[in-house]
Amino acid sequence: MPAPELLTMSRTEIDRLDAVRRVTERRLTRVEAALQLGLSARQVSRLVQAFARDGADGLVSKKRGKRSNRAFTEELKANVLKIVREHYADFGPTLIVEHLAERHGTVLSRETVRAWMIEAGLWVDRRAAQRRVYQPRYRRQSFGELIQIDGSEHAWFEDRGPKACLLVFVDDATSRIVELRFCAAESTFDYMHSARRYLERHGKPVAFYSDKHSVFRVNKKEAVGGSGMTQFGRALNDLNIDIIHAHSSQAKGRVERMNLTLQDRLVKAMRLEGIDDIKAGNAFLPSFAARLNERFGKVPSSPTDLHRPLTDADDLDAALSWQEQRTMSNSLSIQYDRVMYLLEPNELTTTLRRKQVTVFDHPDGTIELKHDGIALPYSVFDKIGNIKDEDIVDNKRLGAVLAFAKAKQEEIGAQRSKRAPGRRGQKLIQTERTRQANPALR
Repeated sequence: MPAPELLTMSRTEIDRLDAVRRVTERRLTRVEAALQLGLSARQVSRLVQAFARDGADGLVSKKRGKRSNRAFTEELKANVLKIVREHYADFGPTLIVEHLAERHGTVLSRETVRAWMIEAGLWVDRRAAQRRVYQPRYRRQSFGELIQIDGSEHAWFEDRGPKACLLVFVDDATSRIVELRFCAAESTFDYMHSARRYLERHGKPVAFYSDKHSVFRVNKKEAVGGSGMTQFGRALNDLNIDIIHAHSSQAKGRVERMNLTLQDRLVKAMRLEGIDDIKAGNAFLPSFAARLNERFGKVPSSPTDLHRPLTDADDLDAALSWQEQRTMSNSLSIQYDRVMYLLEPNELTTTLRRKQVTVFDHPDGTIELKHDGIALPYSVFDKIGNIKDEDIVDNKRLGAVLAFAKAKQEEIGAQRSKRAPGRRGQKLIQTERTRQANPALR
């Protein structure tokens, strides 16, 4: 006996089959069936005739599995996807629809383009993207193998003081805080300062683990020239320390979770202590971090400490500074950060015309000029230029720069307030120190 043939029907078609059967069995009139199904009595008559002729098959739509008469042609679909791949690969469906209408004369709905892109693998459905799973990974085995670093801007002092940034260094193997410091903004100099404190306390780790902040990574695709490293990355390279960039916040989850813990516990602890500024906060942090480490710190799976001790070859002063190359002029002068520096003529410096000199800009504001590792004596000739509209300041330092500039304007008066704040905010301090140390510049 042959197996019964399977018939695919929709819910609506099943309801119609039931009503038509009752009509043929005279348990329901055609008018009553029409009211029940939301059809006309004439349409019910057609369904009864189809059922009598072909059985249940007569109630199944003949269009099922066939191409819609209103569907776009495959040729149009292929042409649109070709345009998207060539010109709009990183555009969203809404923006693509606008450009297709404006530049290519093709009018389509956003959902049509979106469905085509999803089918071709050019777009990820939001619900599918949300289903991405971040599985946990094992901790590093040893203390000092991987140090996760991050900055957290938050109202740490609530309404008692200004907003600040907390730089957090967490050991991956133990979840212990190894460095904690408040600063005005997440900047290169502040990370250098915190890194120095950490290195002097523990030694050199195998690697730091950071996000893709511009302090740690060159994010401009069009960047040309240079070493391809940021100043902080170059400093770690000089000290033979690796830096690894996480592709997501989940990847550096230990320091991210520590930020959330600190935003809760640290804020409340400082409220109880009445701490309302960065200086008092930094004085409070060591004891607080020690208590937190005792409470939540983990024992590493390996007792080996992978920190390497600092040696005489590790010049922290040179490595943890902002370094830039300048070409010496024939008059033995260079310009850096709107200041002209003059080398003192001697047997060495007179041979450096048109040669490269390295400027070492230290976090404390002092400037060193070196050639092949040899310090060069110099004097400050003059500052150059004034503030202009096109001056560029890193957006992560903007808050600190503006706050410092405002304070200096109030302190030294309207005349000096017009002078350049420099490229990185803290240069105002150095400039003022230079003027105080050199009467000729006043």
